[in-house]
Amino acid sequence: MTQTTDNKLNVLMVGTGEYTTGFVNGAQSTSDKKVGVIGLSMFDLRRRGKVGKISIVGTNGKKLPAIREHLKKNIGEVYKMDTTLDYSCPADDQVDPDAYKNAIDQYLSPGDAITVFTPDPTHYPIALYAIQRGIHVLLTKPAVKILSEHQELIAEADKHGVVVMVEHHKRFDPAYRDARAKALSFGEFNYFYSYMSQPKRQLDTFRAWAGKESDISYYLNSHHIDFHCWALEGKAVPYRVVASGSKGVATSEPFNLVENTEDTISLLVNWRSTTNPSHEGVAVYTSSWVAPNKSEVHSQQRFHYLGASGELNVDQAHRGYTTTSDANGHAFVNPFYMNYAPDEEGHFAGQTGYGYISIEKFVDACQAVNDKRLTPNDLDQRQMPTIRNTVLVTAILEAGRVSLDENRSVEISSSNGGYTLV
Repeated sequence: MTQTTDNKLNVLMVGTGEYTTGFVNGAQSTSDKKVGVIGLSMFDLRRRGKVGKISIVGTNGKKLPAIREHLKKNIGEVYKMDTTLDYSCPADDQVDPDAYKNAIDQYLSPGDAITVFTPDPTHYPIALYAIQRGIHVLLTKPAVKILSEHQELIAEADKHGVVVMVEHHKRFDPAYRDARAKALSFGEFNYFYSYMSQPKRQLDTFRAWAGKESDISYYLNSHHIDFHCWALEGKAVPYRVVASGSKGVATSEPFNLVENTEDTISLLVNWRSTTNPSHEGVAVYTSSWVAPNKSEVHSQQRFHYLGASGELNVDQAHRGYTTTSDANGHAFVNPFYMNYAPDEEGHFAGQTGYGYISIEKFVDACQAVNDKRLTPNDLDQRQMPTIRNTVLVTAILEAGRVSLDENRSVEISSSNGGYTLV
């Protein structure tokens, strides 16, 4: 197969779950992502002429007929949008955990792209397989669970000259971008605290992997850890991590997840200034998936930053927009992430949402590299959430997991341009 000549990016969506399609456990999601993010954004980008062929691959083809119907009914008919999938695999009567390999080999060529929104342990093998075949990659967060794997993906992306980005959409949230710019003027870093949660019903959504293949820190702390690493880039580095977790809700009725599944995880991280050895800072990143089901928001998200000459607070969950209904009670609404309201012609109109922007930025970056207008290194220099620019996120997250498992502090050491955990 040869790449299209009209600059449209062919995309294979790897993973068929909530974030890609809005379809989970055999039905439309009950979360704030009822029609997903990736599929909707890609269909709209195709409508706008930036994306060419769109395909999807999962592990269980028996789910695909219902997913195609869900996309047609809840996206196509709502937004007058073409939700046709050029390819879907495995076949509707097959189950194949390696179907992504056949999909990449059969349907993609160098310069095409994949999005990877699958359980955390699968990110590395899928991304590596694609990179080595010249395919651009967008990874959900966390990019990978293990620091050594992250650094290998950096090396392979360099070797093959492809774009590998992590979908850290907080970098495109206007409040967070403005907060970072202000934090840069507050002098040496002193203290950072973040909290992010989701309601207990999400434990059913994540039942297939929660506590077995990954934890809540990898899933939610990754958001604010990336923001903080981005804000301190070139100014400070993390060097010690100590983690603590609470337990008891996820492992009890009605969830009954595997033994030792943490409900809430806090990471205490020491940071050292790279410009002034007398300055150190401390950060606490906390995440939970046992928040109340009837919370006024789907996800509490907030942080506090203190520098030597200033401080700031961001509450992403409460932006002054509330609704109250008989069906859903009182709720705070955030259309700034994904705005699902149609425009005056009935088309999708959420192109200014930072969730959508993060997808479009990836598509634009792939096109620019394919056209030789930019190189992957240029994206690193522009502080995009590339695989290279997010390595410390993985270092902190893995150090937190090791700290929990081994009941000790973990050091992050740097040498020869890389990082190791001690």
